[in-house]
Amino acid sequence: MVVLRPTRKLHSVLPLQTNADAVSDTALGDWYVNRLVVDRWPLLLLVSANALLPVLIPARDVRTLPAQLASIVGGRLRRASIDPALVAREVERMAPVVVAPTCDRSVLGIMVDFAKAIPFYLVPGEWDETTLPFVESRLAETPCFAGRAREATVFPDKAAPERLRARWSSR
Repeated sequence: MVVLRPTRKLHSVLPLQTNADAVSDTALGDWYVNRLVVDRWPLLLLVSANALLPVLIPARDVRTLPAQLASIVGGRLRRASIDPALVAREVERMAPVVVAPTCDRSVLGIMVDFAKAIPFYLVPGEWDETTLPFVESRLAETPCFAGRAREATVFPDKAAPERLRARWSSR
């Protein structure tokens, strides 16, 4: 099971199904999602709670996001060149998808930072959907929680494969 945690502005299209106590049993944990607009294009920014791995997709058919979440995450992990066996295990555990309210302000803060950075990677009028994976990879290189101790700093592009290996390699 995986928990999808939409921000308040998405509650009308992704109604909550359970309370904030729900817990994902995947390596990357809960997925937070927010809608943003860049250069008049609506986008969805998804961030995993455990690794802070960002996913950036066009905001189409948002109501169907829970049904598409596993394939979206699987595609992102494949673009990050993560071992296909680990990707398969993670995607396999991403059913069912439960929609619950946000509960971690630090993840929401990272999402705000990512949302502020995205327009700097997208030149107005000169980008399309094929540019979004480039932006995802740049965001994934961003040090998160850099104000904390060195060992507490999270680089999403490094944290995601580590968490996947730790969870699925021994099984």
